[in-house]
Amino acid sequence: MKHPELLTPAWEDYELIDCGDFEKLERFGRYITRRPEPQAIWHRTLPEGEWSRLATASFVREKGGGEERGKWSLKPTQPDQWFVSHKVGGRTLRMRLGLTSFKHVGLFPEQAENWDFIFRKVQNIAQRRGGGEVRPKVLNMFAYTGGASLAAAAAGADVTHVDSVKQCITWARENAEASHIEGVRWVVEDALKFARREVKRGHRYDGIILDPPAYGRGPEGEKWVLEQNIAEMLALCAELLAEGGFLVLNLYSMGLSALLAKSAVNQLIAKPSEEQFGELYFTDRSGKSLPLGVYYRCVK
Repeated sequence: MKHPELLTPAWEDYELIDCGDFEKLERFGRYITRRPEPQAIWHRTLPEGEWSRLATASFVREKGGGEERGKWSLKPTQPDQWFVSHKVGGRTLRMRLGLTSFKHVGLFPEQAENWDFIFRKVQNIAQRRGGGEVRPKVLNMFAYTGGASLAAAAAGADVTHVDSVKQCITWARENAEASHIEGVRWVVEDALKFARREVKRGHRYDGIILDPPAYGRGPEGEKWVLEQNIAEMLALCAELLAEGGFLVLNLYSMGLSALLAKSAVNQLIAKPSEEQFGELYFTDRSGKSLPLGVYYRCVK
């Protein structure tokens, strides 16, 4: 049996400066944010004064709102929105960042490792087909602001980008325009409902990307609970995935492991031709490694 692998992306526009005491200090391009991080259970390395000096945007928890809700305290140099870039292959992806009331900034930087994987796999599929007019088809569900969609399209795929939140679709389209990316179909819909319909239609995809939240709501109030719905979603994806196609699954819910993801997929794709699973992480300047989610990747 294969063993889990730890992966961390190389990215000039991102750096984990320090983490600890349930917070993280990060550089996105020119600006440095300070925000909650439930997995940073150790103590910070840098003193409080250094965190306060470095951070240009600090997330302040809302009283009674838990860890996720709050507002940002900004220094005069910090804009509400700015762009970062990431290179995949010979292409540069540009993504707009923004400071939300849920501590997020518009991307999950550890996913850059998966963007690189997606780009390579799409290129490989296109090359096997001789670079003809039949472009690889990729389905990205729970697609958020579209980093994975941009990577797939940049490699030559026709991408179907599905998210239940209209504002996220708008944000993803802005990122595509900033990156000069075309070939993306934008769909505002509940991911599970969309997958069921695609199976009924007999559609197939050369790549499927799943980045589901622990909890979520569809545009018509559809309820998503990861532990309750992931088995059906994976079964639908196994039907939608073409032979030789790739699957990328991310799990962020604390307590879920990469082995769990592997076992769930292997029940449906018994003998993948390629398989990789483990944790995505970043290491700060003092050498502390912060896990930021688990991944599972395979080729059918």
